Amino acid sequence: MQQIINFIIRFKNFLLLLLLFCISLALTILSHSYHTSKFINSANIVTGGLYESFHHIHKYVDLNTQNDMLAEENRKLRLKLLNPVVFSDSTYIDTASYADNYRIYNANIIKNSYSLTNNILTLNKGAVDGIKQDLGVISSNGLVGIIDKSGKHYSRVLSILNTSTRISAQLKKTNHFGTLIWKGGSPEYIKLIDIPKIAPVQPGDTIITSGRSSIFPKGVPIGVVNDFELDQSENYFEVNIKLFNDMTNLEHVYIIENLHSKEINNLTNGTSDE
Repeated sequence: MQQIINFIIRFKNFLLLLLLFCISLALTILSHSYHTSKFINSANIVTGGLYESFHHIHKYVDLNTQNDMLAEENRKLRLKLLNPVVFSDSTYIDTASYADNYRIYNANIIKNSYSLTNNILTLNKGAVDGIKQDLGVISSNGLVGIIDKSGKHYSRVLSILNTSTRISAQLKKTNHFGTLIWKGGSPEYIKLIDIPKIAPVQPGDTIITSGRSSIFPKGVPIGVVNDFELDQSENYFEVNIKLFNDMTNLEHVYIIENLHSKEINNLTNGTSDE
């Protein structure tokens, strides 16, 4: 306290001059509308710049939270797309009500391989999150793979870039379907086999999941036809598909659970045993 008093006494003349200058400056600004407007505009520019800088800093720090919020919003939207309730009047869809056919989980990829023969991905969700074997995995761009194993906190996915993966897929414009396989090579392309040669396949046609399994619903995008040729039997096309997904650059994914898969599998297995 004594040091503050000594400082004031020592610089009293300077402090008095500074006080008088501030008073005169304030009186000048307040007594002239031109000076007042200029001062306010200058102050707004400075404070606006500071607020904008703080806003950018806050946005950067809060980026992970925003990403999680967007992922959750996308999960809810995808759930609505998978579970629409269509009433007898086909022109009316109640978007506030949805059948409980599917459940969707958010997840992040913590490990991804795409240059091997049998590629897998590791997700940061496991059994404690409700994740189990034989659930489908997609991204915002399309098909990713199938849950192969589920630990307590993590799960393993058989990528579509895995030679053991088999997924039913079809032409979007018709109901001609076949089996999606990968024979190695480029991570940009995958093959669709067993498409009948009477199917009207054309380059650029969109390929989607067929819905003929209990894992994926119909309509999940896969890619577009790049080229095609007849197989050795000359009865079926072998279609080369360029994937929508960049399998080398994945982070956020969605896990799809068909809530009626057990019933479907029981009926299928019962039929096959007869």
